[in-house]
Amino acid sequence: MPAEPQHISDEEFDKVVMQSPIPVVVDFWAPWCNPCKMIAPTLDKLANELEGKLLIAKINTDDHAQWMQKFGIQGIPTLLFVFNGKVVHRQVGALPERMLRDVVNQFLEVAAQQA
Repeated sequence: MPAEPQHISDEEFDKVVMQSPIPVVVDFWAPWCNPCKMIAPTLDKLANELEGKLLIAKINTDDHAQWMQKFGIQGIPTLLFVFNGKVVHRQVGALPERMLRDVVNQFLEVAAQQA
């Protein structure tokens, strides 16, 4: 069974994201957000391809707004790139697949250097 993004709640955020032993990309999204729907297939592919190296976590901002407010997120989709409990990059808005893959690969390179 292919790996998929992990849907998390506000209550799970700290444990799943901030305490993760591997790099995490957090997708702040909502069901009505068309740009969010555009990047979802790419995030699904990355979750599968990079299983064990990268965790893709998704948080529905309609249902779970606590961490969105904590990080000052005002627009969606917003991707937070988290490693060792720290946000190391923030991507606001949808990117084409190739560009999103490049950003993720750069994030993984930085994370590997800091490990």
